[in-house]
Amino acid sequence: MAEIALKAIEKSFGETSVLKGVGLTIRPGEFVTLVGPSGCGKSTLLRVLAGLEAPDAGRVRIGGRDVTRVRPADRDLAMVFQSYALYPHLTVAENMLTPLRLRDLSAVERLPILGPLLARARHEGLRDQVRQTAEVLQIKPLLDRKPGQLSGGQRQRAALGRAMVRDPVAFLMDEPLSNLDAALRVHMRAELSELHRRLGKTFVYVTHDQAEALTMSSRMAVMMSGEILQMDTPGRIYEAPADLRVARFVGSPQINTLPAEADSAGRITVLGMALERHVDPHHAGPLTIGARPEHLALVPEGAARAIAGTLTYKENLGADTYLHLATHDGAHRLLVRAETRDAAKLSLQQTVHAGLARGEALVFGADEQRLTVRDAGKAQVEARAEVA
Repeated sequence: MAEIALKAIEKSFGETSVLKGVGLTIRPGEFVTLVGPSGCGKSTLLRVLAGLEAPDAGRVRIGGRDVTRVRPADRDLAMVFQSYALYPHLTVAENMLTPLRLRDLSAVERLPILGPLLARARHEGLRDQVRQTAEVLQIKPLLDRKPGQLSGGQRQRAALGRAMVRDPVAFLMDEPLSNLDAALRVHMRAELSELHRRLGKTFVYVTHDQAEALTMSSRMAVMMSGEILQMDTPGRIYEAPADLRVARFVGSPQINTLPAEADSAGRITVLGMALERHVDPHHAGPLTIGARPEHLALVPEGAARAIAGTLTYKENLGADTYLHLATHDGAHRLLVRAETRDAAKLSLQQTVHAGLARGEALVFGADEQRLTVRDAGKAQVEARAEVA
């Protein structure tokens, strides 16, 4: 295994700048996911790493070796595509054998009849590799079938097998689960994660589905407009997004955002409600408050630091129900997660009150960067110390 590093990668197509000086370092054995909306540049970055696109500027290094101008075949990377890219006229075994034959056999040894006679031991060794890989992926019974005889999940495993059999430095995957139905996608996410643990190889995975990124990654890089906004563990990105755009993209349902204001002492007010935590006074002015649906809870009328709203819709997901609230001024909407048994007692158009869990609000400045907040008591002590 080797470290993969992309340094200041730039790429444009005509007048359109797709990658804007992207830098990314992937440690050996990591499962790194590039996630972002369509058109953010994630697939282009993967293709630059694979050698399928040449960068306009920047360097690509694998194991300390500069491979920026090295052919894709010489980078020792294996790519799995969204469309599977299996040869329809070949069996699964022949699809998996093809890259091994091209890499390990001479032109004469690849001849249909003469090749196996001249290099019987080498051909049998390659077939053994295919059988071993098929056993790992549990597709051994499918080796004699052609792609048209396979289900979507079986085709995906066959495509993975063709990549795995080469024993590459890293696996590059470009939205490999997009063509599967929802239930099979969930199943394949678990299988890919387990496969990564068993192989111990580096996986670089591209997806627009933030659920895939959150559930499978060692680290995830959130991309937008040709830049990486934040790269961290899934837990850190969900709990402590560095940017408002990251907060809005990661998380389903989407985070609630409300306009707020900080006064000259750093006290935060949102919809007329004062929060218990403060920001530094130099951030005085307009702010944005972010709150995940699970950080809001139903509270009795008159409770401190509660927001009143009209219940417009109940989204029942089984154990939990998401309550859609419209604030009484009609300008804002909130999503609150509640237990289904509690939500069942509520009626549409009823006024309900939602309270924010202490310390869970995320605060973003005018530049959309997340701000550090402090408890009100601590802020007051620090202010008195400065005056003294």
